[in-house]
Amino acid sequence: MAVKVMTAHEVTQKVINKESLFILDVRNEGDYNDWKIEGEKFNYLNIPYFDLIDGVEDILDQIPSDMDVLVVCAKEGSSVMIAEMLSEAGRDVAYLQGGMKAWSEHLEPVKVGNLKEGGEIYQFVRIGKGCLSYMVVSDGEAAIIDATRITDIFLDFAQDKNVEIKHIFDTHLHADHISGGRKIAEATGASYWLPPKDAEEVTFEYEPLEDGNIVKIGSTKIDIQALYSPGHTIGSTSFVVDEQYLLTGDILFIDSIGRPDLAGKAEDWVTDLRESLYYRYQELSSDLIVLPAHFMIIEELNNDGSVAKPLGELFAENHGLNIEDENTFRKMVTENLPPQPNAYQEIRETNMGKVTPDEEKQREMEIGPNRCAVR
Repeated sequence: MAVKVMTAHEVTQKVINKESLFILDVRNEGDYNDWKIEGEKFNYLNIPYFDLIDGVEDILDQIPSDMDVLVVCAKEGSSVMIAEMLSEAGRDVAYLQGGMKAWSEHLEPVKVGNLKEGGEIYQFVRIGKGCLSYMVVSDGEAAIIDATRITDIFLDFAQDKNVEIKHIFDTHLHADHISGGRKIAEATGASYWLPPKDAEEVTFEYEPLEDGNIVKIGSTKIDIQALYSPGHTIGSTSFVVDEQYLLTGDILFIDSIGRPDLAGKAEDWVTDLRESLYYRYQELSSDLIVLPAHFMIIEELNNDGSVAKPLGELFAENHGLNIEDENTFRKMVTENLPPQPNAYQEIRETNMGKVTPDEEKQREMEIGPNRCAVR
């Protein structure tokens, strides 16, 4: 029986379509517990590769025959060997092409909606990391918001749409993943925008994102509303696109709110975080569709694979927006936070331009789940 190959795109479709999948993850227990492929109808078995080198006979009765089976490892090699052993034992299995490395780097483009004067807005779902990037397309022009370091997909997508990338924005100085904004700007000649309060230590030229800026992409207005000190950073910035969409960066998520501690300033910034969420956002239209820079849990995905919800619904349902007592709020966002992202200080320095790790080092720095939210 031949061993099948499953791509990260195919696994992503199973996640979005809420299909069943059995995953045999042959990484060590610590890596598996830290970060794994998640799906609402996925089942799991974690047995390290080294425990299976001498044969798979002891686990055959744990491998189902009534659903697709996928063998997963870090970079592919171990999963190919175990999948071949299972196949020789008569089991119909596949391995994940490129392993968790490929899963970490896969981006799935999803159309979020149409713009009033023509054009579209797309969300790029980095399914394995929970990162969300955006492209606004209008009249032959495009803007990208919160691009990841995997830049080819944005360049290829723009080429397929026959649009010229004119502007790239980062809502804040990212701490959990390496931005691709500067790289895309260098490749296309587009303007690269950053909040100046986050850019005091950067080593490169940029356009300052400031409250009141309005940038036009084709026929579409991107209204920049600098919300002081929310989320991770002192410069975190929101965008209202086409009077329909609110891009919140890492201030507000669908199921949670942003953590203010990744620059060691939790106590200093918690008041600003509350002011942005509880007062400035309250002044915005409840009909705006919130498009965050991350999602935390797979249940936040809509049926079409997008991560989006009206602001009014979040004020009704998101626990982080419904804590009346300020001291309770302060305690929630400064205590009992999840572990900080892997290599987050190195990632911040990379995004400042202070260090330039090679491709493999950048990949290692990003491995693991995002941990941007207060949980």
